[in-house]
Amino acid sequence: MKKTYHQRAAELQDSTLVTVTQLAGFDEVIDVRSEAEYAQDHIPGAINCPVLSDEERARVGTIYKQASAFDARKIGAALVSRNVARHLETRFADRPRGWRPLVYCWRGGGRSGALAHVLQQIGWRAGRLDGGYQAFRRAVIADLHEHPSRFKWRVICGLTGSGKSRLLRALAQRGAQVLDLEALAAHRGSVLGNLPGEPQPPQKMFESRVWAGLRKFDPAQPVLVEAESKKIGGLRVPEALIAAMWNGECIRLEAAAGLRVRMLRQEYQHFVSDPALLGVQLDCLTALYGHQRIGAWKALAAARLWDALVRELLENHYDPAYTRSTLKHYPHYAHGMRLEVTADSDAAFEQLAEQCLKKIQGA
Repeated sequence: MKKTYHQRAAELQDSTLVTVTQLAGFDEVIDVRSEAEYAQDHIPGAINCPVLSDEERARVGTIYKQASAFDARKIGAALVSRNVARHLETRFADRPRGWRPLVYCWRGGGRSGALAHVLQQIGWRAGRLDGGYQAFRRAVIADLHEHPSRFKWRVICGLTGSGKSRLLRALAQRGAQVLDLEALAAHRGSVLGNLPGEPQPPQKMFESRVWAGLRKFDPAQPVLVEAESKKIGGLRVPEALIAAMWNGECIRLEAAAGLRVRMLRQEYQHFVSDPALLGVQLDCLTALYGHQRIGAWKALAAARLWDALVRELLENHYDPAYTRSTLKHYPHYAHGMRLEVTADSDAAFEQLAEQCLKKIQGA
């Protein structure tokens, strides 16, 4: 329902209403939406303290439709009051006098207003996000369209198994600005890239994680990222971001075939302990390679001939596909700085990260 002129004027006079740009000024962000709403997406770092649970929200909605708005508000108010009291007695019981929380709901209306009012009456300087989650979502979409072009991207390219993700982690430990898209997407970016026991986040949540990462960066310093295609597992990389990455300067990470095989075996240990799971993933490649070749790869897995299987997959699937994609999307690849991986130890990647940063600073 659209707000009236007087309602909007009253809100503008409310000093507790804040915008997305003011998030950093609060000690804690509280999402009062239901559990299902929170699971789909939320402001990164926000805690979930529903004032109406999924079940309660459905119940109030049914009463609103089948009985009356008055009855729905009356029952909803009782439920909200009990939930707010429970949060005060449990989640917020140890919060100090100077605590400054920010509260938001779907549109920044009744649900967040109820909790924010009580917190303010107690004496806490609670803020309320103007426009709620919807305002946050609009900011994410706008910023993801605009911000990627502000940064100097350094894209780590390398064949599968060359240690791109390990180098990124080592660079982050040395204080470099790193955007680890595969970590944010909970996926290693290939047909075998599902992380065991960790499903990928919804698309909106992935975008929120990327948005939060970009907000931390200084445009005056380079941002390092691993080369990606448009999708990481089932998630789409924001268009403006992938376009900026494709136009970035490249870092060519190279490793001998035997070393790549060894690192991949370490990285994909879950398939070693469960060859049947690997077989399910290999079935996804049947349309490309046919039943005969997939059957041969499955036989190598069943016989636990892991080195032979990994070499087969690299030579016949990963390397050709990665080379085609890199040459197509990264026009600066041929002129990129070259780094060689000589060992699979943490110390080796720490040294490589130091070498990489020195070359970037000297460029």
